[in-house]
Amino acid sequence: MPEYSIAAVLAVVAVVLYEILRIRSGLFRSPSYWATMAISLFFMVLVNGWLTKLSAPIVRYNPHRRSPWRFPFDIPVEDFLYAYALLTWVLVRWKGQDGRDPDADRQADGLPWRRSSRRLTASNTDR
Repeated sequence: MPEYSIAAVLAVVAVVLYEILRIRSGLFRSPSYWATMAISLFFMVLVNGWLTKLSAPIVRYNPHRRSPWRFPFDIPVEDFLYAYALLTWVLVRWKGQDGRDPDADRQADGLPWRRSSRRLTASNTDR
């Protein structure tokens, strides 16, 4: 199996497992998640279909590095997998931040220029 195909499948599996086993935000049960994916898919088909059409491609793929399967408008199937993995990764990470202090990680490392809870002045940087 071509490298591009393997990487695309692994990306999807990794993101889904990350959500299910680690974050557990319930993202896959959310209607807004699936609506987001449908809207993104619509625009992806329009743009990617135009970029990868076989009649006059703007983007070309090495045929030995990907699968021969293409779906509407000659879009490589791997592009759908990568798009799903990327969009889902961002949404999982975003949902994973619900209920957490976004500044907690920055404050824990003790670096004054990364602290957002207080104003950075010369007096508090000399510590």
